[in-house]
Amino acid sequence: MNPEFWAALDQLVNNSEIVIDRPKGSAHPKYPDFIYKVDYGYLKNTSSMDGQGIDVWAGTDKNKRIDAVMCIVDLMKRDSEIKILIGCTEEEKELVFQTHNETEYMKGILIRREIQE
Repeated sequence: MNPEFWAALDQLVNNSEIVIDRPKGSAHPKYPDFIYKVDYGYLKNTSSMDGQGIDVWAGTDKNKRIDAVMCIVDLMKRDSEIKILIGCTEEEKELVFQTHNETEYMKGILIRREIQE
């Protein structure tokens, strides 16, 4: 995988404030049946395809390292986005992956960061 891509993401995240506006266990504001299984938020003062801040999933791993990204296609919104996973355990990565693949309207792939020793 391209190390410059991960370095650019590290720089972006390290120079941004992470805002968790949908903590684990909270309901989606428009879809109350959807409960977040991992903290979800965005990077303040950034922009994504939807005009909002770049989305992040923040896990419970104490090492708050960017460990993966989700690339998603949303057929209802007719858009695509990247979501940054920060400090997610393997279980949390699987929950995020399932979240973005549980309906026919949204599909995603998880791209894991290769750890360099």
